[in-house]
Amino acid sequence: MSPYLPPRWFVRSAWRTHKLVLRATNDRGLRPPAPGRCGILRLTTTGRRSGEPRAVVLCYIEDGDRLVTLAMNGWDPADPAWWLNLRSRPEATVDLAGGTSRPVTAAQATGAERDRLWTALHDYSGYGDLDAFAERRGRETAVVLLS
Repeated sequence: MSPYLPPRWFVRSAWRTHKLVLRATNDRGLRPPAPGRCGILRLTTTGRRSGEPRAVVLCYIEDGDRLVTLAMNGWDPADPAWWLNLRSRPEATVDLAGGTSRPVTAAQATGAERDRLWTALHDYSGYGDLDAFAERRGRETAVVLLS
């Protein structure tokens, strides 16, 4: 039996609410990763069609000086818009806890590096049962590196 996944409308609403709370609290909801818990960052991409800034709140872990996240779109089969934007224009900005903001360039982890990072993501809450949820997508979930 596959693990429970809330309806898509609920997942999207929760992330939108989190984005509003961050704005209202001057980013106090951003946090670094801790043992067993993923961090929360705000990623701002450039819209691939509009050219306008697009912000999204994501869970992440650290791999050295790189930030690692999943392009999972609430485990929907479609890729999230932010990942499509980054594939078109890999330059973006991340906002981290403590008011830190920095430019990043996105890339997709592949091969042994992807496998290593996928395994590392299992140690953090916030993602749920990665393998079971990813299987429901019906295709590989991109592991995204922000350097």
